[in-house]
Amino acid sequence: VQLQASGGGLVQAGGSLRLSCASSGRTFSNYAMGWFRQAPGKEREFVATCNWSGDIRYYADSVKDRFTISRDNAKNTVYLQMNSLKPEDTAVYYCAARNTMVAGTTMKEYDYWGQGTLVTVSS
Repeated sequence: VQLQASGGGLVQAGGSLRLSCASSGRTFSNYAMGWFRQAPGKEREFVATCNWSGDIRYYADSVKDRFTISRDNAKNTVYLQMNSLKPEDTAVYYCAARNTMVAGTTMKEYDYWGQGTLVTVSS
């Protein structure tokens, strides 16, 4: 499975961005998907995850009610809609896939990782 994240950029606080992660290689609907992020000088952390169909979703408390994860299995793509962005959301965002249909919230549960896309939120 190859994952390609895109959509990062520079945005002002309060703004929005939508990240995309395109998958290739195997049947996308067999995988639960997740988003993680790593801020400068910090460890990578969980952001959001969804199961194979996208109807079960979990979020980190820090992004709940602001971020939405979704997927389009026909397009082999998972999205992260980020609204009301804050400077503390600045990080490299990574998408990941795991070899199960069940959503997961920890890094060790994921088998494949994309290269990351940088999101910078200015105050």
